[in-house]
Amino acid sequence: MKTLNTIQTLSKIGKIFSKVLFILCVIGGIFCLVGILEISFVHNGLKIGGVTIHSIIEQSGAIDKSTWYGVMATGIVLCAGEAVLCKIAEMYFKNELEAGTPFTFDGAKELMRLGIFTICIPLGTDIVVGIISSVIGRAYQLTNVLDINHSAQIGLGVMFIVTSLLCRYGAEIIQQHKGVQHENSGS
Repeated sequence: MKTLNTIQTLSKIGKIFSKVLFILCVIGGIFCLVGILEISFVHNGLKIGGVTIHSIIEQSGAIDKSTWYGVMATGIVLCAGEAVLCKIAEMYFKNELEAGTPFTFDGAKELMRLGIFTICIPLGTDIVVGIISSVIGRAYQLTNVLDINHSAQIGLGVMFIVTSLLCRYGAEIIQQHKGVQHENSGS
C-alpha cells in the first residue's frame, strides 16, 4: 500500500499544480487581451508608476507594435489551450483521488482522454498560431514571424495513453480477482 499512498500524494500535487496553472493561464490570457486593447485603443497608454506599455515598446526598438500584436494574440491562443488542458488534468486528478486508485475503468478512460487532448490541443494551437503569424506577417510585412513548437507534448500525450492502458489492465485484474473471490466464497 506504500506505492498507492505515493500515487495518491502525487495525484494531490497534480491536482493542485493543474489548478494553479489553469489560473495562471487565465491571468496570462487576460493580460495579453488587455495588452492588445491598450496598444489599440489607449492613445497615450495606461500609466503604471509613470511607465506605459507604449514607452516600453518604443524604448526596446527591437520589437515594433505590429509584432506585439502577434505576440499577444499568440499568448491568448496558447494560454487558452493550456487552460483547457489544465482543467482536464485537474478533473482527472480529482476523480482519481475520489476513486482512491488509478486502477478503475473510468479513470483509465479519463487518462486516455487527457493523453489525446495533450496531443491534439497543442497541435491545434500550433495551427492557429501559424495562421495568426501568417496574417500578421503579411499585413505588416514582417519577416520575423512567430514559431511555436509543442513536439514535447506529443510524447507526454503518448505516455498518458500508454499509462491509461496500464491502469485499465490493472482495473481488469482487480475485476478478475473480485470475480474469483466471489466464486470461492459461494462454494
